[in-house]
Amino acid sequence: MSSESERQPQTLSKPAFGEKEAAELVDRVFGLKVSWIRPLPSYDDQNFHVRVLRSKGEAEGADEYVLKITNSEDSQEPDLIEAQTQAMIFLSAEGFPSATPYLTKDGYIMSLEPRGSEPDNKKYMVRLLTYLPGTPVAKIAAKLATNPQIFYEIGKLAASLDKALTEKFHHPSVKSLHRGQFIWNLANVPLLDRYIYALGQNQYREVVEQVIEQFKEKVIPKLSSFRACINHGDLNDHNILVDCTSPSQGAPQYRVSGILDFSDMSYGYYVFEVAIAMMYAMIESADPLRVGGHVLAGFERVVPLTTEERGALFLLVCGRFAQSLVIAAHTALAYPQNRDYLLVTARTGWRHLTRMAEAGQAAVEQLWFDTARAYGPRGAAD
Repeated sequence: MSSESERQPQTLSKPAFGEKEAAELVDRVFGLKVSWIRPLPSYDDQNFHVRVLRSKGEAEGADEYVLKITNSEDSQEPDLIEAQTQAMIFLSAEGFPSATPYLTKDGYIMSLEPRGSEPDNKKYMVRLLTYLPGTPVAKIAAKLATNPQIFYEIGKLAASLDKALTEKFHHPSVKSLHRGQFIWNLANVPLLDRYIYALGQNQYREVVEQVIEQFKEKVIPKLSSFRACINHGDLNDHNILVDCTSPSQGAPQYRVSGILDFSDMSYGYYVFEVAIAMMYAMIESADPLRVGGHVLAGFERVVPLTTEERGALFLLVCGRFAQSLVIAAHTALAYPQNRDYLLVTARTGWRHLTRMAEAGQAAVEQLWFDTARAYGPRGAAD
């Protein structure tokens, strides 16, 4: 088994349970009868949306859940999965819109289960999480073009979440979030050198190579000056759910109704979280360069960045684009059947990264900082 610090991006381990197998798993492990089930998209795990039947006199509980089956490699890191799940429980108790686990019949938050038809006896960690209502930001990005307030709220949420985890989350499993060379941690952009071959002779490859070299030169030496924290690490436009709070008349207003997918949690830095959120806000935005300023304004209302951190934002956002584009290309080679989902960022990501490079750091920063400044002083209460 490879250690977490040596882990490759998505090896051949994605579960392949059928709907019938998944329903049987819910019955056997959690003691719930499934009345309806459908698969949900996922990067390297397997997720199902399930509805369950409840008998008369049975204890009350949710009727809808997400069955999450973790890939076989990550399933060998139970402390890490426990840390992620305990963080979700903690955040829910703190008032964040996070899912919580339904306990197994034996009273545990997760269970390591085989897939009976597989000859190699692989086992997968299984959890049943409450289903959160709402629509992924990615699906309504066009409607949000004239309503940037939600991106401000996402920025505030990102900062508040990291701050709560860093200051108050003290579960013993938290030590497993020191994940070494975990490929999705922004500090590990230089590791993309190993996987850039997956781009082939892609016309944009030179842009990524330049980002990696500038990252090594200008960001890595400054890491020690950044403020450390626990990062969610993947607040992308598919992992943030929103609800419309004024659907009847006037301009719709949205609120964040759900935060999904804690599998990329790790120790990092506050500036990493805002850079990741800014980058993913750009993906489907009609005003991709400016939208980052709204996210930044919200984040800095809670955690104002230092001069050094602000100075690194441009390359950190570019670095996250590079991670997403390179790792997706590498993974798509292994999972061509999941290519459409894996390359969803690439549909606009290459264009946004190239546009940032062409505009240059000074111009992009000015747009971000001017947009953020319009919200008022950093760190001021709303």
